[in-house]
Amino acid sequence: MKPSDIKVGVIGYGGAFSMGKYHFEFMQKAGMVPTAVCDPDESRLSVAQSDFPGISVYTNVDEMLKNPDLNLVTIITPHNSHAEIAIKCLNAGKHVVCEKPMAITTEECDEMIAAAKANNVILSAFHNRHWDGMVLQAVKEVKAGTLGEVLRVEAHMQSYGKPGDWWRSSKSISGGILYDWGVHLLEYTLQVLDSEIAEVSGFAKSGFWADQTKWKDDTNEDEGFLVVRYTNGKWSTLSLSSVDSNPRPGYFEITGTKGSYWSDLGSYKMVVQYDDKTWKSEGTVPEQEQWKYYQNIADHLTNGDELIITGEWSRRPIHILDLACKSVKEGKALPAKYK
Repeated sequence: MKPSDIKVGVIGYGGAFSMGKYHFEFMQKAGMVPTAVCDPDESRLSVAQSDFPGISVYTNVDEMLKNPDLNLVTIITPHNSHAEIAIKCLNAGKHVVCEKPMAITTEECDEMIAAAKANNVILSAFHNRHWDGMVLQAVKEVKAGTLGEVLRVEAHMQSYGKPGDWWRSSKSISGGILYDWGVHLLEYTLQVLDSEIAEVSGFAKSGFWADQTKWKDDTNEDEGFLVVRYTNGKWSTLSLSSVDSNPRPGYFEITGTKGSYWSDLGSYKMVVQYDDKTWKSEGTVPEQEQWKYYQNIADHLTNGDELIITGEWSRRPIHILDLACKSVKEGKALPAKYK
């Protein structure tokens, strides 16, 4: 089997961020062949045909899945629809990639993983930012022992502004404020903290913007925060806010016994203790290599290379987010089912 034998399709070509085209271009870079697009909006199908002449287009998922040439389907739809569509595709014998987050609940992830195993096909989530320069540099420093033993990881994004009037600001559809960028930041964290998860505590507050968007009672939380305790005694935090008028710089911070690391998407800083002296360094993070996501998918399907972003790996950040939401309601830390 060659990469060109992998015929790929997307469900949800979409107008936001041109994600359908974005995925297809990465697939092409890996040698796979864009073959089909499904979108209920016929105007978006016209855009897809213009972007990729000769591609087959569908307004119905069931019709698309009848295409015998189709090997792999990427799902680019609102978060709460991922599980249902993915299971349908998996049961049709198609390999599946879901845009992140893979799903909203742990139970949905379980059902998707079970369907993939039952049909002997792969399931993955599009964690393209697994190869972001910010985390590539962090992992390099941690593995080199530059920071000593890592004690904690803090991930955060803050802003001050009303959420937009679209599905991403609806908690029932998106999962909540922690799910969108939060799933990326958690995936960074899990790369750095090589430990099993013990428990999760979640905290959230809504109300400030709730009466100013069309979603009203279904609006995302204004602010969300979670703490993960790991079995080896380390911990991590995740914080996202739309009501922080004095946001902290950077997105990702690591504290170790010998030093600390701070990074945003373009640069990093470190303060390290060495020979009883304090050394400070800073620089530009490596160029992101997000194209490696689909290269790994192609290499796995054609050469049997290890699949890096498995369904089980993709479930870990969702399990944390799911537990955090349940913790908010129950007012206590909750133990992890999947470590």
